[in-house]
Amino acid sequence: MFLCMPDIPENRRSQRSEVYLTAQCRTQSGLRDMGVIADISSDGCRVRTNGLFFKVGTRVVIRPEGMEGLTGVIRWIKGDYAGVEFDRQIYTPVLEHLVRAHNMVHAPKFPAPKKPGP
Repeated sequence: MFLCMPDIPENRRSQRSEVYLTAQCRTQSGLRDMGVIADISSDGCRVRTNGLFFKVGTRVVIRPEGMEGLTGVIRWIKGDYAGVEFDRQIYTPVLEHLVRAHNMVHAPKFPAPKKPGP
């Protein structure tokens, strides 16, 4: 019997978590740029760079701040974002730590500034 998990797209192996994590991005040809990991799972991430343009199939190294580089392949591109499939899964405790430390859902909310009164 086939079970469909509604939170995971059919072509994705694992649930991604929203994060905001700066990372250095490097292509196989040596081009580098700083970027942001917008979501991550044990199998891949969605990354946005400032000026580095990827092509589907490009080999990349994504190096999140404070970590070793994660090697992978660009699988899709949409606008400024690219989807990276990692060569090896991220170790679960490391992934859980990244999500806790950089989770957008639990980011502090600041109240709107008060308008000066009369």
